[in-house]
Amino acid sequence: MSLIIRWSFKLNREFMVSGRPFPKNKVSSRSSGVIHRPSGMIRGLRLGVLGIALLSACLIALDRISPPDVGRAYQTSTLILDDQGKLLRGFTTADDAWRLPLRPRAVDPLYLKLLFAYEDRRYAWHPGVDPLAVIRALGQWVRYGRIVSGASTLTMQVARLLEPHPRTLTGKLSEMLRALQLEWRYDKTDILQWYLTLAPYGGNLQGLRAASLAYFGKEPTRLTVAEAALLVALPQSPSHLRPDRYPQRARAARDKVLERMARLGVLSERQVREARQEALPAHRRALPFTAPHLARRLRAADPRQTVYRTYIDGALQQTLEALVRQQPLDSYSNAAILVAENRSHRVRAYVGSADFFAAARAGQVDMIQAVRSPGSTLKPLIYGMGFDELLIHPETLIDDVPTRFGDYSPSNFLHVYHGQISVREALQRSLNIPAVAVLERLGPGRVASRLRQVGLPLHWRDEQVEPGLPLVLGGAGATLEQLVTLYQGIANGGDIAPLRLSTQDRATPPRSLLNGAACWYLTRILEDTPPPDERALPDFLSRPRRIAHKTGTSYGFRDAWALGFDRAYTIGVWVGRADGSPSPGHYGRNTASPLLFQVFDVLPEPADQAPEPPPAGVLRVDSGELPQRLQHFRVHPESWQARTPPLRIDFPVAGTRIELPRREGHLTDLPLAASGGQRPLRWLVNGQPLESSSRRRMTFWTPDGVGLARVTVMDGTGQTASVEVWITSAPDNSSERDHHG
Repeated sequence: MSLIIRWSFKLNREFMVSGRPFPKNKVSSRSSGVIHRPSGMIRGLRLGVLGIALLSACLIALDRISPPDVGRAYQTSTLILDDQGKLLRGFTTADDAWRLPLRPRAVDPLYLKLLFAYEDRRYAWHPGVDPLAVIRALGQWVRYGRIVSGASTLTMQVARLLEPHPRTLTGKLSEMLRALQLEWRYDKTDILQWYLTLAPYGGNLQGLRAASLAYFGKEPTRLTVAEAALLVALPQSPSHLRPDRYPQRARAARDKVLERMARLGVLSERQVREARQEALPAHRRALPFTAPHLARRLRAADPRQTVYRTYIDGALQQTLEALVRQQPLDSYSNAAILVAENRSHRVRAYVGSADFFAAARAGQVDMIQAVRSPGSTLKPLIYGMGFDELLIHPETLIDDVPTRFGDYSPSNFLHVYHGQISVREALQRSLNIPAVAVLERLGPGRVASRLRQVGLPLHWRDEQVEPGLPLVLGGAGATLEQLVTLYQGIANGGDIAPLRLSTQDRATPPRSLLNGAACWYLTRILEDTPPPDERALPDFLSRPRRIAHKTGTSYGFRDAWALGFDRAYTIGVWVGRADGSPSPGHYGRNTASPLLFQVFDVLPEPADQAPEPPPAGVLRVDSGELPQRLQHFRVHPESWQARTPPLRIDFPVAGTRIELPRREGHLTDLPLAASGGQRPLRWLVNGQPLESSSRRRMTFWTPDGVGLARVTVMDGTGQTASVEVWITSAPDNSSERDHHG
């Protein structure tokens, strides 16, 4: 249509715009070189041009009234892609078809070369209908009395695929008109893309990509000559030529394409001979089914999307799914793995269960999002907050003896107690009594509130109003995703940010949970925690990789946990039964921890294995900076509290906004005053000690900028007090004062 309309418009401009293009009643004269046309011929020409113009106008009007419906080309399968754009999992369309979108640039050029040569050699220039092919088909029909070859172009086939209709003469004419419309409205590349997406290949396979994955198990970016020829032939009669059902028919159709390519000179005789010897696919393969839990989660979160681009490393995901399937689990036990990059917070592997289709294991339940008892995995947070509040230090001695905390009497695993040990050893041994003692001093409500503030709320039973001391031993619910986020925050110096599953998850500013010194303490302690049994991982343990890790086991052996991180990655592992039934004898160290180290084994090692230098605020024991109070943590401190006046900060007042004037561009000093406690006093601001530690109860601090400041004072016995204030700036009036002074 585009060529007809443009041609008619051109004739209108040349012959009708002037009103008198040729002289009237002239005759031809060769001598003068002027051509004189009879007036009747001119009128006939004008009428013909006018008719063409009217026909063009009618076609344009019909095009406006009844535009082609291309919606079906965009009703494609929902696709979940990895970080390289490869298919992880797809979902069929509403009409149960595998219809995968495909752009021409993602197709092997060999296939396109064969397609054009076999189906539509003049696709690049015809307006949707190939007039030469129509003339040839009509001539053959007149000569032989039957249809010998069709005249359908690729554009006409797309028109039929967009709007299916009976194969009648009326349907063919409608198809031709639609083809003209498509060429008028859309680009050749768009039309080719729709063919690659909609062409039928047997069963519910539609489009080249679905066929290539189902028959050859690979993307159509690299195809052999035989594969390309078969994919060209199948849409001719997809149900009749399916290679998995009718291999002889499929072979004959493929060889027919190859023979024609040889006659046209598209393929050499050698290429055709080798291609004919290649076997056909004997069965239809299942389409990729990787990271199914993540795929279902993303689709449920935003059903309107058709393509989800994740940060999953496809090769790593497949490796870990195979690794989980190889674990020695009973038929009712399950496992889950989550791997995330520390700096970017991107999730690189997401294994929601050991077997998605295992009904006995409840394999379709996503155990990464399931709320479970976290066991001892929250202990690093409790100790970290103790470090943050200057209640304890890794070398502080703490009593591990049977202790009663009001109505609560916790006990250690296997009821073994160690007497007086360091906080470092208490965390590495995952002892219960010391952790509960530190939590009692912090307050369970404060811990739960801090987690909620950074977006990691714990889950409680409906009848439980306030969190209690069992929180640190698994008395609250958490998910594997929350625990990985928490441990990733420790790896990142205390900054918590949500994990990012796909490119739609934008990076968000992190929120601080712990200070850098507390995280440095925790990392060094957890790196020195003994790994699992050397007999389980003899090869891995011989490598110098530094991994900070912690295990946990919920009450009744229902959940086994292992969390770990190095400089690059944070990994979480859960093993247990989805229905919550116990697995006696299976706990974090002997069940989940070996799997954690196996996952680290397949990840690339960080380039720098050296420990990070200590940040500001770290108290080094060898320099004599550990105060007397931090030398021993008393489980019940009433005795020394009665003899020592409580330490408190008199100025600044907690929660106030302090406006400091500027002098020569710098903020003036802020006085710090305290009462109670025993001197000498040590002051810290934002975790960094001030140079002046004085026997006086007042000192001065020069802020380096505006914002929130946390002021802490610690006395000689180890008592601490902290306040948070906002520092703001007043206008700099120093020059004005100097002028009027």
